[in-house]
Amino acid sequence: MALSQTIQQKLLQKLSPQQIQLMKLLQVPTANLEERIKEELEENPALELDDENKQDTDADDIQDEFETAEEEFEMDGSEDEYENLDISEYVADDDGEIADYKMKDENYPEMDDKKVVPIKNEISFYELLIDQLGMLDLDERNFKIAEQLVGSLDEDGYLRRELSSIADDLAFRQNIVADEKEIEALIQQIQQFDPPGVGARDLKECLLIQLERKKNEGGAVELAIIILKKYFDEFIKKHYEKIQRGLDLTDEQIKEVIHQIIKLNPRPGGNVGEVNKAESYIVPDFFILNNGGKLELTLNSRNAPDLRVSEGYRDMLKDYEKGSKKDKRQKEAVLFIKQKIDSAKWFIDMIKQRQETLINTMSAIINHQKEFFLTGDETVMHPMILKDIAEKTGLDISTVSRVANSKFVQTEFGTYRLKFFFSESLSTDSGEEVSTREVKKILSDMIEGEDKRKPLSDEHLTDMLNEKGYNIARRTVAKYREQLNIPVARLRKEL
Repeated sequence: MALSQTIQQKLLQKLSPQQIQLMKLLQVPTANLEERIKEELEENPALELDDENKQDTDADDIQDEFETAEEEFEMDGSEDEYENLDISEYVADDDGEIADYKMKDENYPEMDDKKVVPIKNEISFYELLIDQLGMLDLDERNFKIAEQLVGSLDEDGYLRRELSSIADDLAFRQNIVADEKEIEALIQQIQQFDPPGVGARDLKECLLIQLERKKNEGGAVELAIIILKKYFDEFIKKHYEKIQRGLDLTDEQIKEVIHQIIKLNPRPGGNVGEVNKAESYIVPDFFILNNGGKLELTLNSRNAPDLRVSEGYRDMLKDYEKGSKKDKRQKEAVLFIKQKIDSAKWFIDMIKQRQETLINTMSAIINHQKEFFLTGDETVMHPMILKDIAEKTGLDISTVSRVANSKFVQTEFGTYRLKFFFSESLSTDSGEEVSTREVKKILSDMIEGEDKRKPLSDEHLTDMLNEKGYNIARRTVAKYREQLNIPVARLRKEL
């Protein structure tokens, strides 16, 4: 096979390292931005916080860094890059760019720690159960089996694994041979733990465990136990008439049973922290204030840290510039310091670009949804897709998406994720394009105001929307209802 050379012309689009870094920074929410900046400060000693917040860099530390650079910095064999070393732009007295980068103005609201709800330092669900496990009179073998069972519970407090799988885990991981009868006996003990219902295999067992603890209340509780044991499927599907016929119950009796059951907790583990996770709170990225009809937008101050390049590093370069002795090791170290300063300047520029991108994106959203930010009425929201904001800001659609998916804005009507403001359009009889968000709000209001004894079917809801001028199909109404987490009419029925 003969070899040949050909010339090909290709058009490729590649992201620069700076663009990749910016994309990553855009995805970082405010709650995590401080940690990201802290990491950069630790990695690059040439980067500092402003004079009010930074810890002054010790001169000895800088000198140690310089000496380390002299010892460890190795050239690639070519001396061209340091023989004609020019550091004039780094040591100019009027170099305000290096001396200080102000990231924010006085209008950025500071986060008042007294107003921020602290993260709860509460015991985890797993720790709560292990504490109760220690109160049982178990030998070492049974304690390890019970500990394995507690560790197998999901975050809702259910034991959804098969006993055979748990037995296999005990054999392979703990070297404990246990039969299913032994494991079941320990499960029964764990099901007596708090919160009530923990250790159940399914919803039916979870509710029955809770009702058994209330058995001494008699009447409706005992009747609820009978109904869940014999008519569980009928009950969850709200086929109350069938239950009444089967047990010869009056309307008042079935109402009392329903009242007892709806008070139970279907997720016993859901109210006790999070499994192995700290409880978190939303930190808004933006604040919008309605000042007499004029909307004012500000960034959270945590999005706007004052960063600067270390004065000590610039002074070190000045000393080198003034010195007469400039050997190879010193030049190599200076190149190393230049790299640190360049990296610091580059990171600061990325933070500034991040801020500008956030402000531009949010400003475009405000302009598009101005009526909502003035009134808080979802029915006045306009259709808006990512492309609309991308065109207004000149940003790429993927960039707008990154901002919308990970950022929150605080308004006088509540705190919203930015993607809340995006929605498709729907035509009315008059040909007007309206937001699907508006239709969902109207749909939600219709269902909220319905007679719960005769809830509205999807067909009826469709007719009502059509009467209001919204051209919408029944399947679309069903889709919107599901997106709103609203069950079908039969499951919304109340006696």
